[in-house]
Amino acid sequence: MNIPFSYIARNLWARRLTTALTAGGLALVVFVFAAVLMLDEGLRNTLVTTGEYDNVVLIRRSAETEVQSGVERGQANIVASHPAIGLGSDGQPMLSKETLVLISLNKRGSDKPSNIIIRGVGERALALRPQVKLTAGRMFRPGASEIIAGASIARRFSGAGIGETLRFGQREWTVVGLFDAGNSGFDSEIWGDADQLMQAFRRTAYSSIVLRLGDRGRFDGFKRDVEGDQRLTLDAKREQTFYSDQSRALSTFISILGLTLSVIFSIGAMIGATITMYASVANRVGEIGTLRALGFQRRNILAAFLTESMLLAVAGGVVGLAFASLMQFLSFSTTNFQSFSELAFGFKLNAAIVFKTLLFSLGMGMVGGFLPALRAARMKIVDALRAA
Repeated sequence: MNIPFSYIARNLWARRLTTALTAGGLALVVFVFAAVLMLDEGLRNTLVTTGEYDNVVLIRRSAETEVQSGVERGQANIVASHPAIGLGSDGQPMLSKETLVLISLNKRGSDKPSNIIIRGVGERALALRPQVKLTAGRMFRPGASEIIAGASIARRFSGAGIGETLRFGQREWTVVGLFDAGNSGFDSEIWGDADQLMQAFRRTAYSSIVLRLGDRGRFDGFKRDVEGDQRLTLDAKREQTFYSDQSRALSTFISILGLTLSVIFSIGAMIGATITMYASVANRVGEIGTLRALGFQRRNILAAFLTESMLLAVAGGVVGLAFASLMQFLSFSTTNFQSFSELAFGFKLNAAIVFKTLLFSLGMGMVGGFLPALRAARMKIVDALRAA
């Protein structure tokens, strides 16, 4: 026969102060663990949603980012003539020849500069990125020194608001519109006309080509054609895959840092849980003897104290997860290790993170409570009743 669950739960309530302090320590660890997972998920979600599955990105072979890449005009024209590229309603290829430049801007109310991506795009850029929507002003005019800024950039950087001007590339550029990119990486960019930006920065080559195939099933054949053409020396990737790769270095850094902190804090929390459970065992020697005298087996005592420890951990886990969920209202910006530019992203909570977090808290409860539970289970009936 098993010890009733209600009896186990009442024992925790009877020691409310000790339970609250121990659960608080566990909650802190769970908060750190969940926040790191949410930060990593937010980063990957931001960069993956930057790309469209149907789009293809072409960059120079061996280049890992657009910043490192260069696509000659002749190469771009060869690619544009490929029959697999989809056509727009006007019969023109769904393709955007783009150039990428990093500039330094100061944050509003601060003298601290950050690297920002200036993306020169073609006329098809918005059609190729349906998640990008103009929210204020208008689109820049081709051939003019006009730009549009992402929502994140406009909020945080001086001169990036609508109607304001920025100076770079030996020109004054007027911000004529703001766009929202659905919390994707494009929110941290400024867009302008590719040809004008190339002239301003004295570029002779594009950074990348973005295009959409007429049939998504032709990607493998298109990739073989492009990468096998000796005139091109280009690599082709689906846009989602390309931007997912951009998150790898930063995601790895966040994961390692978070895992290290979680391990260090969890050791302290498990030691705290162990001490709490040992104290509980020491104060309940008579109770343990009585339970054994009533016919409960050693395994029932072990299971009861282990369940008590895991309940304590779950309580801490739920509290820690609740506080971590509030982090979704915050945004975070850092330097993308791949492009060396400012990238804004937020914390994102999903069902997988909830499951992992609660499993982590249960694991801490099991590890922290096992030795005290084992000690309680090994007590002899006579010794326990005598001590009482």
